[in-house]
Amino acid sequence: MTSHTLLRATAATRPRASAARWFLRLVVAVAAVGVIYQALVVTEARFGKLIHGVYGMADLLRRAMPPDMAQTPGVLPAVLETVDTALLGTLAAVVIAVPLACCAADNITPHRIVYYGARTLIGLFRAVPDLVWALLFVTAVGLGPFAGVLALAVHSIGMLGRLIAEAIEDGEALPVQALSVTGANRLQVITHAVLPGVLPTAVGIALYRLDENVRASLVLGFVGAGGIGFELLTSMSLFNYQKVAMLLIVTFVLVLGVERGSAALRRRVA
Repeated sequence: MTSHTLLRATAATRPRASAARWFLRLVVAVAAVGVIYQALVVTEARFGKLIHGVYGMADLLRRAMPPDMAQTPGVLPAVLETVDTALLGTLAAVVIAVPLACCAADNITPHRIVYYGARTLIGLFRAVPDLVWALLFVTAVGLGPFAGVLALAVHSIGMLGRLIAEAIEDGEALPVQALSVTGANRLQVITHAVLPGVLPTAVGIALYRLDENVRASLVLGFVGAGGIGFELLTSMSLFNYQKVAMLLIVTFVLVLGVERGSAALRRRVA
């Protein structure tokens, strides 16, 4: 076949390939529009209602002004309760998540059965939201921050376990191989090669999780887990909107402070 014939064959197939690509793009675009449309229908999205509801929101804000900052000292115990709930929940999760992550890391797991068992637990803890865990633990231990600690701990085990396991799998293999050659057992390899290598990453992940758990503990208060969330729910139920405004300001300051503090610690660790 001459070069002239090849050029004509290429020119003939090029329009067909271009048409096929455009057809595929059209199908993808139509499918995307269909997915978005069904989401709007299922969620009953009515943006007109939001426009009309602005007046009600404005009235609520008017009644919330000015914030009753005189009651701030009275909610400081709730602030401490929120921070302690997140702190204990995160610490308990780290203690359990690290050995679980070692079992769930493909490169250091002692056995495939252990690997799949650890991955199943991690998936289970992650799949159930912390709010559902809080409802379960409230029925078990009663109302109060302890239920929040347990809920945050269990949910955080799943998140930390997955991220730390992935960090272990992506870590340097050379130190592990070097210790294995010298005759070190599995525990020695983990404590002297694996954990020191992933320690900065694990600490950063734990600090980030602490930041997230402070936010989560606010929501858990709505189901009886104490803290600022419970104070906020009570004030809204009593239509004390000025106190609600004060609690929102305190919440913003708390979340911002924890976020900045954990970010500074992550930078130092890095």
